[in-house]
Amino acid sequence: QLSLVESGGGLVRPGGSLRLSCAASGFTLAYYAIGWFRQAPGKEREWVSCISNSVGSTDYADFVKRRFTIYRVSAQNTVYLQMNSLDPEDTAVYFCAAHYTPYGTDCSDRPLEYNNWGQGTQVTVSS
Repeated sequence: QLSLVESGGGLVRPGGSLRLSCAASGFTLAYYAIGWFRQAPGKEREWVSCISNSVGSTDYADFVKRRFTIYRVSAQNTVYLQMNSLDPEDTAVYFCAAHYTPYGTDCSDRPLEYNNWGQGTQVTVSS
């Protein structure tokens, strides 16, 4: 059974850092693009970042560029989202999702492209 499990969320002060993990089981991430999305209370889910299959191309929403880094550790079958310079506006539940795309070379910012979702991890940025 395919599953994704996020971890690494928590409470952090403004300017701090967190590293989120998205661990896959039941399938190999080499054939999947992985997206990170977030949803704050009362707001719609929004795309944060994504990484393509084994090609490894990445993309970021404008509001996280130069602060967040997405990367894959194939040996761990895990995708990470390193988040630096966190701001209270980054407070949200963060979700990772997988899109089967073995031949693609890029990744999508559209939630409907992703078929498998994790349960989410809460990130709270507050002093």
